[in-house]
Amino acid sequence: MPRTHPLVIGHRGAPGYRPEHSRSSYDLALAMGVDAVEPDIVVSKDGVLVVRHENEISGTTDIADRPEFADRRTTKTVDGAELTGWFTEDLTWDEIATLRCRERLPHLRPSSASFDDQQPVLRLRDVLDLVRAASLEQGREIGVVLEIKHATYIDALGWELSGLVEAELTDAGWAQGELPLTIEAFESTVLQQLRERGIRGTYIYLLEAAGRPFDLVAALGRAAPTYKETARPAGLDRLAGTVDGISVDKRMILAPDKLGRVSGPSAVVADAHARGLRVFTWTCRPENAFLVGQYRGRGGAAAFGDYEGEWAVIRDAGVDGVFVDHADLGVEFFRR
Repeated sequence: MPRTHPLVIGHRGAPGYRPEHSRSSYDLALAMGVDAVEPDIVVSKDGVLVVRHENEISGTTDIADRPEFADRRTTKTVDGAELTGWFTEDLTWDEIATLRCRERLPHLRPSSASFDDQQPVLRLRDVLDLVRAASLEQGREIGVVLEIKHATYIDALGWELSGLVEAELTDAGWAQGELPLTIEAFESTVLQQLRERGIRGTYIYLLEAAGRPFDLVAALGRAAPTYKETARPAGLDRLAGTVDGISVDKRMILAPDKLGRVSGPSAVVADAHARGLRVFTWTCRPENAFLVGQYRGRGGAAAFGDYEGEWAVIRDAGVDGVFVDHADLGVEFFRR
């Protein structure tokens, strides 16, 4: 049966209310009834798949306040961007396990920040087991949307990331369609590698509103196609048959003008659907700071604006999945 509403995906759990990727963030999203949750993965020094939005973790853990790790602070170039901080690949899992989660946006989400320094960092296996347990407890299938971060960069460190992912999914009982699995990345190369390894799931290619995918930049230089080019009909023609869908920055659907007025929905959803591709979008958030100008209200950046007005444009475009930070608001709105 076709879906009557888009898949509502708890983006890093429920980070509108709890520090992203923390145990309580996932517990809350699952309790609020999301269809799936989305862990991001990076790698530790000893090859453990760690659930963090980025491999640089000073903004989402207490590592900067831990004197025993002061000497690990360094500067690296990740996907062409220079970053200074602490990186998961320089820490063993046992070291990472001593760290505690922190709210990434404390100025916007002070209530979430009140839960800082209370919960350990999770591994991918922890999230997979958590979702399986929730599926059994709630009597419904709950999915995992696994986002693989910085695959080309991580492989260059000496890891075969697709092999690590395959081993973890197989060991956890998620590799052969046991529960709904979606795998997504901003790099198509790692998606292809996992598909060739026989991992059963839905493969989604993430598209930024600007820039180029790092795997293709590494291979082709300036000849690499931009994300914008990939979202056009000719680019979608090339994707059809290689992935199951795309996941786009919501601005690619809303198409705001320079004054912040929405001109969308753009053609990208219909164009993708015409080629048999599903379309997800990210990230539906209610705070003024994240809304297109037309839908912002009073009260400052952290106040909720007319998020339902913005989300209605996305819903009416016919998307197949939405990533939400406030799981309860997403479930309530997109299931009406």
